[in-house]
Amino acid sequence: MSQQPEFPLLRAATPERWFEAAGERWRELLVDHANCEKKAASTALSMMFAYAEDTALAERLSRLAREELRHFEQVQKYMRELEVPFMRLAPARYAEGLRRAVRTREPRRRLDLLLCGALIEARSCERFVGLVPRLPSPLAQFYAGLARSEARHYALYLRLAAERAGDEDWQRRLAALAEVEAELATAPDPQFRFHSGEPTTRTFRTAAT
Repeated sequence: MSQQPEFPLLRAATPERWFEAAGERWRELLVDHANCEKKAASTALSMMFAYAEDTALAERLSRLAREELRHFEQVQKYMRELEVPFMRLAPARYAEGLRRAVRTREPRRRLDLLLCGALIEARSCERFVGLVPRLPSPLAQFYAGLARSEARHYALYLRLAAERAGDEDWQRRLAALAEVEAELATAPDPQFRFHSGEPTTRTFRTAAT
């Protein structure tokens, strides 16, 4: 397992080799980042439909979804300016691994989805911060700004989870899900994605895999 991260929600820091790969494969990273922003907006919208009776949840997630879509538009803008072509990328195992850890019965499912949202946003924030000194301008400045947004997002998800935990010890459940997240974010990984684990090769390719 990797070293202790700077972000308290996370159980392990992103491996240094992931950041090395990101510095060389930033074009591919940008494409997958655009996908991640769309997925983040989609997750918020899906929860709004699934828990429509929770109007306070819907209102907060509506604002979050709009911000995620704005981030997607910003990534698309940089892709155009830096002449990064769109490429189709296979999904990372990260999101699927977290989905498998989510319980299926309510209200535990809702709690797990919110806690996973907090973990994903915290990991994104950690990687944005680590990417700043490794990316060319203007991407470095862009990612520095995104780190501040992601910090707000994971704090929101965590607050929503705490408010809806009921009698369950949500901090204990967060710790269990954080262990799953840490394994997914640090284990050897043949893919390179924004949320992939430690790259298994030294020669980093720019083509989609």
